[in-house]
Amino acid sequence: MRIAIGCDHKGLNLKQFIMKLITEMGYAYEDFGCYTAESVDYPDIAKKVAEAVTTGYFEQGILICDTGIGMSMAANKVKGIRAALCRDAFSARRARQHNDANILCLGVEQEQDIIPEIVEAYLTSEFEGGRHLPRLNKIRAMEG
Repeated sequence: MRIAIGCDHKGLNLKQFIMKLITEMGYAYEDFGCYTAESVDYPDIAKKVAEAVTTGYFEQGILICDTGIGMSMAANKVKGIRAALCRDAFSARRARQHNDANILCLGVEQEQDIIPEIVEAYLTSEFEGGRHLPRLNKIRAMEG
């Protein structure tokens, strides 16, 4: 699995931690920024990661900002993106299983000791299809 990852200046340390986790899990990633603690606008990073995921070269994306809310809102503006802000492993698992999420959004202000559990749950879960597919198709139809 190839993962596109990005953050704003607030998420830099967490992104570096997650990149290490991803590597330990055996996944490949590409870092779309930011690369320093200098202030950046999160929509710019969200757009880069979201567009990278829509190309199909990256199966998943991970975005990090202060709360995760801004990144999820910005990423979801890109057609074909289903970004999910997840604060626990259950929601991360369900985001993949029921909603076929393709970007995990995290915030640095959330409880940090459960981040590895959230990332693992998200990356190891798969879309179940079945009864969820018609609902997903309705979401896709809303994109225009």
